[in-house]
Amino acid sequence: MKLWKIIEKAIDLLVELMGRIGWILVLYCMVFGVTDVFLRYVMNKPSLWIGTTIQAAMVLMACVGGAYALNHNAFVKLDLFYANFSKKKKAVCDILTVGYTFLFLYVLIWKGYAAAMLSIKFKQVTPTGVPIPIYPIKAFIPIAGCIVLLVVIKKLINDIITLTSSDEQDKK
Repeated sequence: MKLWKIIEKAIDLLVELMGRIGWILVLYCMVFGVTDVFLRYVMNKPSLWIGTTIQAAMVLMACVGGAYALNHNAFVKLDLFYANFSKKKKAVCDILTVGYTFLFLYVLIWKGYAAAMLSIKFKQVTPTGVPIPIYPIKAFIPIAGCIVLLVVIKKLINDIITLTSSDEQDKK
């Protein structure tokens, strides 16, 4: 049990780091989005690279934000029934639906890895006036999928612990 707490803390630290990266990416998108609008409409000098890098930052934001949101239970749920369930009933529901999550993550990691390897092989860049490398971004997608998988496994183990624990431990 002590080892599990250490592993759980390590996963939480990794996800918190991803959350900080997401925070920086949001700031980047805000600052450069406003800068792009200013350059385009006020100075009449549109940027060749800002829009493309903002798109890349948004892809990265989705990657890091997914793990962070899942770890903090920030996804929107249909709480019509679920919100009123006990901890054990919620654990049962989560265990019954985790298969879909594993299936989604399997496809994301598998296809993301294939796309990333192809992109790295051809050193893929954007087809714009300023060629910006795409392969680092594509390589991060399966990595982020693996981190989300770690969060899902952590939540699954915690659900199993919730189901197998006695009622006295649930009250603590």
